[in-house]
Amino acid sequence: MHEKSTSFSIKSWSQDDRPREKLLYKGKSALSDAELVAILIGSGNREESAVALCKRILGSVDNNLSALGKLSVKQLMQFKGIGEAKAVTIAAALELGRRRRGEEALEKKQISSSRSVFEVMQPVIGELQHEEFWIIYLNNSNKVIQKNQLSKGGITGTLVDVRLVLKTALEVGATGLILAHNHPSGTLRPSEADKQITEKLKTAAQSLDIKVLDHLIITENAYFSFADEGIL
Repeated sequence: MHEKSTSFSIKSWSQDDRPREKLLYKGKSALSDAELVAILIGSGNREESAVALCKRILGSVDNNLSALGKLSVKQLMQFKGIGEAKAVTIAAALELGRRRRGEEALEKKQISSSRSVFEVMQPVIGELQHEEFWIIYLNNSNKVIQKNQLSKGGITGTLVDVRLVLKTALEVGATGLILAHNHPSGTLRPSEADKQITEKLKTAAQSLDIKVLDHLIITENAYFSFADEGIL
């Protein structure tokens, strides 16, 4: 009887199966990042377990999940034991995590500061390699009604359709607008085009009693707020 009970102890499970067992009995928060990724890939290679392999993969990006999410499928496949299917699974899981961050920030609904705008928009545009310009539409309680991408690629005055922005604002009943775009280069200095677009939208919106409350330049880890800097 004693032998039968020990055969089902966690120690008797293969190294690859232990993270699953740990999640079931101790909860997901008890697992390390490597153990969570190990559950995704299921098995390691001949020389190392799934957990050991995942520790090595994470070690290559300084144990930073954000950096892991930026690895391409091809880069992940450089690790022995990671084929295309496993690489795709890791990439998909990290992308879901990135999107979840955006939804959780949006659930707060109310924009109370430039920081709260950053929390909403960073997961959307903060890590892109190209520039995107977005408009956040707010009601009179500063709650987010919706957010729309206005342009993709380099920002110029010709790409910003003021009429479309105001048409949408009227349709959704917005009384406030927040502009946001990213700088893939990492610089937080607004360009002349950034300032001109802000002024253009601000002036046009005023005639309809709609306020442009802020314009944020967003990078991966920081932001620049026109309102905070007093240049709106």
